[in-house]
Amino acid sequence: MLGNLHITKDWTLFLDRDGVINHEKKEDYIRHWSEFKFYTESLAALPLLAQKFDRIIITTNQKGIGKGLMTVTDLDLIHHNMTNHILELGGRIDAIYYCPDLDNLSINRKPQPGMAFQAKEKFPSIDFTKSIMVGNRMSDMEFGRNVGMHTVYLATTHPEAPFPDTKIDDRYDHLLQFAEAI
Repeated sequence: MLGNLHITKDWTLFLDRDGVINHEKKEDYIRHWSEFKFYTESLAALPLLAQKFDRIIITTNQKGIGKGLMTVTDLDLIHHNMTNHILELGGRIDAIYYCPDLDNLSINRKPQPGMAFQAKEKFPSIDFTKSIMVGNRMSDMEFGRNVGMHTVYLATTHPEAPFPDTKIDDRYDHLLQFAEAI
């Protein structure tokens, strides 16, 4: 149970990446695998979450590509290494969607819902009312709200975010605390 939700195996978990799975670089981008540092709590949480959710999907804004600071190949290598490490520990990531667009109004850039619709296209059984969006920014919460998901805010990088807030259903310090609450 999470709040008043009864989460069953047919639910989908949407995760932001930076600030949820790995340490976020303040005022910068994770450009290479050597800069990617997992949160210890996330590595412990992901195997637990893999047992509880039918699908685990990452949705991540990646403006660094649009700004020419990194390439799609750089991002693919980061995601390849990240998912392999998660698999080795008993977790999984079923799909990753990213938006390199610079325009904040792009349909695929959170908080707009484009990446959720991409996931629904690949996995038609996704029911957004049986989905949870976990993120560390208000744009993640708005993204979830824009398609009717339950929202979970992690206070990893912005603990000053007000709570309660109409965009946030639940709030935890890190991903493991969330996983243990289910």
